[in-house]
Amino acid sequence: MIGLYHPARTCVHAAPAGLKLLVLFAAGTASFFVRSPLALGGAVVVVALCYALARIPVRLAMRQVLAIVPFAALLVAAQGLLTSWTSALLVGERVVVLVTLASLITLTTRTSDMVRTVEWALRPFARLGVRPERVGLMVAMTIRFVPVIKEQADLVRAAQKARGVERSVAFLTPLLVRTLRLADGLGEALEARGLDSRPDLPENARQPGPKAPAG
Repeated sequence: MIGLYHPARTCVHAAPAGLKLLVLFAAGTASFFVRSPLALGGAVVVVALCYALARIPVRLAMRQVLAIVPFAALLVAAQGLLTSWTSALLVGERVVVLVTLASLITLTTRTSDMVRTVEWALRPFARLGVRPERVGLMVAMTIRFVPVIKEQADLVRAAQKARGVERSVAFLTPLLVRTLRLADGLGEALEARGLDSRPDLPENARQPGPKAPAG
């Protein structure tokens, strides 16, 4: 999401993040009630017009579409063999509409705005023990870790190719070790900053155990 944001001055960029997520939720719900492939095809055209309205470059927009085409084609083929080709086409169109619409949101919404929206939406649940700021931090870290893990995967794959190993299941082991090391480092950093403490407890109750006597 961090790498996908494409800055521009358009009405799509200016729309609140909460409104965009609400539109995505409504579109996802409504798509399951549509039984006409032609109607869903019209939804695809509407999403394409939204890309144009947001001034997303054609190459960048096509990259979002091409990323989902193999999965959608495989899904359509499987559904067509198991059910009917009409239902299969509907499933494929739903996937294309929802994924491209979600990609449009990431292209036109800053991560900070998305995190603030999540915190605002969870604020009413604070009375039930939910901490919106902690959930927002988790969302931000999750978004940040996606490109970090991808970078680590690329490093592992490059190291294996340098040793003459093209594709191997052993790729997962060093990637898992690197990821766990990153998680440990992040956990220690958060603990050092006191982000693991509970503000609803008194200060003496936050300590992990009794202090050793001096001397």
